[in-house]
Amino acid sequence: MSQDILDEQREHLAQLLEAIQRCAWFLHQSEAKLEWAIDPNWLTEHKKDVDLFETLAAINERFAKLQDALASAMRHSALLAGESSDSFLKVLAFFEKQGVIDATSDWQRCRAVRNMAAHDYATNYAEIAAHFNLLHELSDVLFRASRQLIAWSADQLGISPASQDFSAEFERIFA
Repeated sequence: MSQDILDEQREHLAQLLEAIQRCAWFLHQSEAKLEWAIDPNWLTEHKKDVDLFETLAAINERFAKLQDALASAMRHSALLAGESSDSFLKVLAFFEKQGVIDATSDWQRCRAVRNMAAHDYATNYAEIAAHFNLLHELSDVLFRASRQLIAWSADQLGISPASQDFSAEFERIFA
């Protein structure tokens, strides 16, 4: 019976790792639709461009989904590795030591910027441009953590993404 539970937990992590690849690829694809950095004056000139603002909304959502998927997978990986997962700060500290994330403060910065987007309804286009430029910059933090967590999970736990459906696309992010 306990082996079945362990198999279920390992399969759950494999599904989370695949979700990370998918989320990262979709975020990367949305970001590729824009020229970075976004200029506030250009954004002001295009403030009624529905396609542009749909892309920006997708970037917000996909950044958040990637961070959520990473957090779930890190917590689950720590649990499977026998590490304390009762506090997410402990999980972050563990994965910082493992080299999956560069610094806990980077993760917290990503979280703060992501939370600002969920509650900010700014009409100041300079602030909006600054927000998206920062999200774009911080996307690299999440992309690196994604790649490192997938590699760590394969190396330390013998668990890879459940399917290879997004593996090639995911690797192209880093090419």
